[in-house]
Amino acid sequence: MSERLVTSAQLRAGRALLGLSQAELAGRTCLSTSIIQQAEAEGGPDASEAARAAIRVALEEQGMIFLEADGREGPGVRLRHSGPPDEGLRPDQLTSDNDI
Repeated sequence: MSERLVTSAQLRAGRALLGLSQAELAGRTCLSTSIIQQAEAEGGPDASEAARAAIRVALEEQGMIFLEADGREGPGVRLRHSGPPDEGLRPDQLTSDNDI
């Protein structure tokens, strides 16, 4: 996603997908927990653009991808693919030494 700010819902979803608490995210961004809460809240007092951008960057560094809305779908999030899946051992590689 471009430098465009993301929605509150995307910030909440991104943090949840990464399994981070608001306190953990606050620590990674050097922001207070109350600023994280404001950025994730719909309506009410809002966090500054700089704070929201810092949260976005911290989540992206942990593997979050922010998806922009297009003509068919709204904005969203997903985790970055971290490489090929572990396919385990092939049958000819199985031995009593690697039996679990």
